[in-house]
Amino acid sequence: MLYYLFQYLDTAFNFPGAGVFQYISFRAGAALITSLFISLIIGKRLIGFLRRKQVGEDIRDLGLEGEKEKRGTPTMGGLIILAAILIPTLLFAKLHNIYIILILVSTVWLGFIGFLDDYIKVFRKEKRGLAGKFKVMGQIGLGLIIGFTMYYSDNIVIRERVDQQAVVKTYQVFEVETESEQTTIFNKTAVKSTKTTIPFIKNNEFDYSSLISWLGENAKKWTWLIFIPLVIFIIIAVSNGANLTDGLDGLATGTSAIIGVTLGVLAYVSGNIIFSNYLNIMYIPNTGELAIYISAFVGACIGFLWYNSFPAQVFMGDTGSLALGGVIAVFAIMIRKEIMIPIFCGIFLAENLSVVLQVSWFKYTRRKFGTGRRIFRMSPLHHHYQMLGYHESKIVLRFFIVGIMLAVLSIVTLKLR
Repeated sequence: MLYYLFQYLDTAFNFPGAGVFQYISFRAGAALITSLFISLIIGKRLIGFLRRKQVGEDIRDLGLEGEKEKRGTPTMGGLIILAAILIPTLLFAKLHNIYIILILVSTVWLGFIGFLDDYIKVFRKEKRGLAGKFKVMGQIGLGLIIGFTMYYSDNIVIRERVDQQAVVKTYQVFEVETESEQTTIFNKTAVKSTKTTIPFIKNNEFDYSSLISWLGENAKKWTWLIFIPLVIFIIIAVSNGANLTDGLDGLATGTSAIIGVTLGVLAYVSGNIIFSNYLNIMYIPNTGELAIYISAFVGACIGFLWYNSFPAQVFMGDTGSLALGGVIAVFAIMIRKEIMIPIFCGIFLAENLSVVLQVSWFKYTRRKFGTGRRIFRMSPLHHHYQMLGYHESKIVLRFFIVGIMLAVLSIVTLKLR
């Protein structure tokens, strides 16, 4: 909203300094600072409110060190994260941007599902919370909205390179002079496309329609049969991965902040024609605006980590974890980096896989030998290390180190191919 106000002041009155709101970098920085301030201020007040209302976490008895001390810790702190994301985005982003609209819808949608789950657990004293089928239905609903909008909206386009092999250094918008001819970098006309990015490949663009090329000339008309189910699967997988990761103080929050920084870099270069050309990557108009949202996202996570780090004063609950994972998935899909999710979301993937492998192996061995056997001492993976005797803070810090390494690797893929 402030963007439109200062745009009007700049054009109508030539108000001093108003023009700075045109720069994404300035608004991203402002969103980051604002989200930090909101999370720190609101966090303290909300924690006090939750304590007065006795909105405490009911910890399951897993035989882990320190779990008794966690009982009664206020939960539903994800409301702090949601407020610290939404308010700065509404203030500093271009609200008519289709990508901003989609990511805001995703944040509210998944935050509401998580809030219902926490509300049922805390106030209705039903330990299972919202039934799993209703969570999945909500995630599928969001996947359908994102998938169909991405596929059919005329506002979601890319600009294709005229010559993928040409290495052109320019600071002009569309064209650059060479010694003998004028070489066009990107087509001036934006097009609808189902292309995405594959890491570590030289010509790193992949079109989903190629998967059904055997259908003939009309194959592209049916690409949605692959694209939309894939979107749904990614949203469910990443949001549940974040939910599973939220088992130690600060683990999901800090990991999400690291992933957020990575996505911010990828969004900024993908939405900037100069960097897209220099890095020889796909140029996606208008995605640079997502840098404002992801800055607020990172600021909200860091601000919440102030209260969520060991020993935690508040837990985010499903209100936060489902929203964090879901918006990471949606964000990656919108900037066409969803195939890179296993890299920069490697922590979430490991947590997910540890549960799947543990349950699958236990069921298989029980059928075959009569007694179930385990791969890990406990799943998700972070509990395995707790059972090995590692302190909670050490586990979290080492997961952060791995997350940072994966984030660097993800950014390096822009040139490493």
